[in-house]
Amino acid sequence: MSLNTITNQTIALAGISQACLLVQQLATTGTADNAALETSINSILQIDSDGVVDIYGGLSNLKPGLKQLEQQLLSKTIADPEQARYAASLVFLEKQLSNRPEMLTKIGTGISIAQAQSENFGTLHENVLANLGDLYHSTISTLQPRIMVNGEQEYLSQPNTVNKIRSLLLSGIRATMLWRQCGGARWKFLFFRKKLQDEIEYLLTQID
Repeated sequence: MSLNTITNQTIALAGISQACLLVQQLATTGTADNAALETSINSILQIDSDGVVDIYGGLSNLKPGLKQLEQQLLSKTIADPEQARYAASLVFLEKQLSNRPEMLTKIGTGISIAQAQSENFGTLHENVLANLGDLYHSTISTLQPRIMVNGEQEYLSQPNTVNKIRSLLLSGIRATMLWRQCGGARWKFLFFRKKLQDEIEYLLTQID
């Protein structure tokens, strides 16, 4: 079955949107929905999945991302410039990463370690988050330009929150890679907006 479908591309874009939404929430409020957080971070650990939606454990787990993506697409202006900046940065950085095989290998090794940890402790355990956070910091964060996360210093100075944010950015990279593997491209995002909107609307009816 071909990966290159509007459904798979929309799911991957929702994965990006959900990661960016949660990053913003953590940075500005110090909290985020635990179920959505677990879905996004767990997607990093899904290396061999039967289908794109299985990476997120089912469509319902991506509802926040689908709703956020819908809001961005329906708005005549950029609905949330901060989230849009995070998403654009992820797409740019993933393109750089695709040309760095040694970094991809390092990330793959780190994810394997995190997989083993999550089986013992659970996806949101501080050891898993610390490992994924360090992995992002030592790889993606070395590429330019670095993603600068804006928020409240009281939250951005907390190690556990920082690890969650870095882990989410890594999940955003994972979703961006998935989007590209499914045939996603900037020009499609610009010219297929109506198709994407219709697909989001359909996918949301499958949840509700």
